[in-house]
Amino acid sequence: MSYIKLENVDLVFKVQRERRIKDIIIPGSKRFNSFDRAGEVHAIKHMDLDIQEGERLAIIGHNGAGKSTFLRMVSGIYFPTGGKLTVEGRVSGMFEFATGFEMEQNGWDNIYLRGLMLGETPKEIKEKMLEIAEFSELGDFLNMPVKYYSSGMLIRLAFSVSTAIDPDILLLDEAMAAGDAAFIQKAQQRMHDLMQKSKILILVTHNMQTAIDLCNRCIWLDRGEILMDGDPAEVTKAYMDRMLAERE
Repeated sequence: MSYIKLENVDLVFKVQRERRIKDIIIPGSKRFNSFDRAGEVHAIKHMDLDIQEGERLAIIGHNGAGKSTFLRMVSGIYFPTGGKLTVEGRVSGMFEFATGFEMEQNGWDNIYLRGLMLGETPKEIKEKMLEIAEFSELGDFLNMPVKYYSSGMLIRLAFSVSTAIDPDILLLDEAMAAGDAAFIQKAQQRMHDLMQKSKILILVTHNMQTAIDLCNRCIWLDRGEILMDGDPAEVTKAYMDRMLAERE
């Protein structure tokens, strides 16, 4: 049984504060509005959340609300500074594709290493390497050190490896460009298949219709706190009503 459980979880980043001249001489400077006096950013605040198998959870909120931070925490990139986080099941994160490469190694080596990072055994990833290489369409470039790759080539390679793994829990930040039109179409189809197979989906999106169409639950995050949790149609409507009211 796959599940994610957060019990009074906090995530606090310590930030080095730098005073600028204008912060000193201009009254009311708001440079550090997101920091407390100790130079800390409270990215996730006292969060309680239970996500069960079969749920398709959309996360919405303005930029800086903590959406991507939440994904990184669930994936294990960040560790809670307070409370308890329990994640049961194999996790695959479809975000920050271009991080974690060994830049001096070639494409083949990075397929292998990235597969191990995603929880594959040496035998499992070796059996998938040819299929991954074929999907990436990188051909002879796989023999080159990835430091010579363009950003698009890095994304192709990372996407091809990440989506070759069948996760229990799929963490997805909005679709990223992965090359030319033909490759993007192929990538979107693979993502759709992966979303159908995963036991839990968590989707960060700014597209309200996507949240409604793909998910059966939605949470609205604001400054690291859950403002609303429920049916995607109801939560997205409340969020859009708030956004429109703030513009008036």
